[in-house]
Amino acid sequence: MLEVRDLTRRFGTVTVLDRVCFTVGSGEAVAVVGPNGAGKSTLLRCLVQADRADSGTVLLDGEPFDETDPRVRAAVACALDDVDFFPDLPVREHLELLARVHSAEVDVDALIAEVGLAGAADQVPASLSSGQRQRLVLASVLARPRRLLVLDEPEQRLDARSRGWLADRLRAEKDAGVAIVLASHDRDLIDAVADRSVDVSVPAQADR
Repeated sequence: MLEVRDLTRRFGTVTVLDRVCFTVGSGEAVAVVGPNGAGKSTLLRCLVQADRADSGTVLLDGEPFDETDPRVRAAVACALDDVDFFPDLPVREHLELLARVHSAEVDVDALIAEVGLAGAADQVPASLSSGQRQRLVLASVLARPRRLLVLDEPEQRLDARSRGWLADRLRAEKDAGVAIVLASHDRDLIDAVADRSVDVSVPAQADR
């Protein structure tokens, strides 16, 4: 489904991503790993064109990835490190709007209960704790159609129980045929979900 060929990103004289290559098919997950500052978030941002690579190719279903293409927007759901919420909408209305905009058939109340926000459904994002906001981030990507999930450290700010739920949910997404690319430091999550890993700290890294 997704093919990344020789993706390179430089900032001035510093090469952050050096010819990164990997593929991910339907029902597969690839974990992006490496130390802090290695370029994990940069790679995900380049994948979805929130940032522009200096060279290389990203293909979705064999065609160039173009985030302005309705076909791509209908297929890809991502949660990066700069997610914005509708500040004046409480949790339930936020998710209802996302589902409606993306023509998704979602039981919003069931989704809210699943991510552990039932007691906060009528709160606006600014009133949520950091862990609750992260659960809202995850609910937001699950409230829309998706064939590819791109997730930047989805486990951050989650407690142990919520991390267990996350692993189970991502395995269920794979079982449903969804492809997943996730950056993570959580070894348990990677071992539970990922089929392969890409270490962006290694030059010319390919998936293994």
